[in-house]
Amino acid sequence: MVAGHLQEKKGLFYIGLNYKDDGKRKSKWIPTKLSVKGNKKKAEVMLLEARKNFAPPSEANLKNDEEMVAEEKTEQTDERTESEEVEKDDILFADFIVEWLEMIKYQVEITTHLAYSFAVNTRILPYFREKGIYLKELQPKHLHDFYQYVLKKFGLTTNTVLHYHANIRQALQHAFEMDMIPSNPADKVKRLKKNLFIGSHYTSDELNDLFEVVKGDPVLAAFYGLRRSEIVGLKWDAINFQHQTITIKHTVIPVSYEGKQIIVAKDRAKNKSSYRTLPLVPVFLELLLRLLEEQQANRALYKDSYSNQYQDYIYINKLGERIKPGYITQHFPLVLKFTADSISRSSA
Repeated sequence: MVAGHLQEKKGLFYIGLNYKDDGKRKSKWIPTKLSVKGNKKKAEVMLLEARKNFAPPSEANLKNDEEMVAEEKTEQTDERTESEEVEKDDILFADFIVEWLEMIKYQVEITTHLAYSFAVNTRILPYFREKGIYLKELQPKHLHDFYQYVLKKFGLTTNTVLHYHANIRQALQHAFEMDMIPSNPADKVKRLKKNLFIGSHYTSDELNDLFEVVKGDPVLAAFYGLRRSEIVGLKWDAINFQHQTITIKHTVIPVSYEGKQIIVAKDRAKNKSSYRTLPLVPVFLELLLRLLEEQQANRALYKDSYSNQYQDYIYINKLGERIKPGYITQHFPLVLKFTADSISRSSA
């Protein structure tokens, strides 16, 4: 099955197929006549069928197609037609990275693919689409110029640009391994230095003030410096009451993926250092025991209306539903304001 991808043009989906014929790499563009809005699934089905059923044309057919395209272009110079054939020795780097992005879709986690897609579609693809650089023509200087451009144009940090570089290098490594390019030009680009990150933190007095005001509030987990995905992902099996430890090993992450809002729950933290076991401090132990009692009481009180789907999770509402990650983001500023007001009143 030939490689292919969808591309948007003037509000419509086009199918791009990439194949080899007589040792030359060629592309065929097929209009779906489907508008982009609300038709992605239909377009993906058409893409799959086109990839399955496509066979490289003979030289005679290719010549006829090219003649027909030339005739069509005299009448309609700005639109691609159904039988248009574009022959070239290489594909555009922009087309290739779209193809690569589709290829790795089922090889990485959703959150990873989402990060790749965001980097490619927002910064990498628009730049190289406008430049019109072919894959085989791509040089280290082209990449260097791109990194300098996004740094100056969008005021990005070098850490963000390093992520772009990692995406590009991985895509080009695939091209190198497939013998599409003689070497990986990204390997010759001098890496930018990472920005030094200095995190801010509460002082012990500030923490005491916060905890005094928000007793029993879920943001007490901030004591451990947890990410919101780790707070929402806390489960009872992460708590060892005997040894009084808490293990961070599960996350719950909201993502917008392919036009849908989904929740990704997984038994793995962001990296190896994120998987950690911490001592269970007395104040947090008391909170957990209180939450456990509340869950048992709510289960008995609400009976059939109580959801048992998330009973493994620590932070659930009165009806047993797991709290949403967005709750942490929206709720914490309110807690901070309430804390500041309380401290101000007590000082008055």
